[in-house]
Amino acid sequence: MTPNMIDAAAAGTWRLGDLVVNRLGFGAMRLPQTGTALVPDAVPRDRGQAVAVLRRAVELGVDHLDTAAFYFSALRSANELINSALAPYPDGLVIATKVGPARDASGRWAPHAMTADALRGQVEENLRQLGRDHLDLVNLRVNDDHDRFAERFGALAELRRAGLIRHLGLSNVRPHHLAEAQAIAPVVCVQNPYGVGAFPEQEEMLRLCGEQGIAFVPFYSLAGTRRLEGLSGDDDPAVKAVARAHGASPAQIRLAWTLHQGPHVLAIPGTGDLGHLEQNVAAGALSLSDDDLTALAPHPGPR
Repeated sequence: MTPNMIDAAAAGTWRLGDLVVNRLGFGAMRLPQTGTALVPDAVPRDRGQAVAVLRRAVELGVDHLDTAAFYFSALRSANELINSALAPYPDGLVIATKVGPARDASGRWAPHAMTADALRGQVEENLRQLGRDHLDLVNLRVNDDHDRFAERFGALAELRRAGLIRHLGLSNVRPHHLAEAQAIAPVVCVQNPYGVGAFPEQEEMLRLCGEQGIAFVPFYSLAGTRRLEGLSGDDDPAVKAVARAHGASPAQIRLAWTLHQGPHVLAIPGTGDLGHLEQNVAAGALSLSDDDLTALAPHPGPR
């Protein structure tokens, strides 16, 4: 499948609160480095290459970027690359970020932000790096072993009321987190791991979001169990077979399958390669048949 004359609008649109975005977006995690992301010794990506990918994404109709202040390598920060490449920001561009996780200056993981002051500091750092006076969307990223969820989400709700944040979302959560958050402030999206071969508990969150009109934004939809390492040359035989039938790549089929899971599902594939970017955007126009979806459904990967 060629990307000629195809842009992100082909995937359709969805609302993040009062913001309308194309369902095919872009994730910035891979921009600051090559190879594995979020590791101390990551090799910085060429700055010109990263800037070119961001500008091309917007040219192709991508109007929803996903980023975080903890997306950085020794020389590159995803937020500052976005700022350099795209500011002054075009009308309609939505930038979503996330708070909670933290990395120290060496790139090693540090304790999550667990207090209102720490979360405000992360919000202000995102504002500084992006050159914004407010953030369009902030997702609270949590881990299962963390408590004080309501307190931390409530702190973000206070920043929303103060005008620093426009909309709130959640990342890496379970149904009880969603219910707790909604009792505090509106939730416009949930970012959870999901892709071909999703587990039943992952399907449950997809369903809940659809029933409540909340955007579901999968991460690792391309990489699957390879996660931070990205998509390798290996792939599920069913994915390969559907890809051959459509003249597409396995990665494009994985993206198309994700978007076929409901009109409320967004995709945020990330890449630092212009060719891969165009292929990802082109995947938004792929139409999978019922037979294709049946072939892809019964092939869960290992946990």
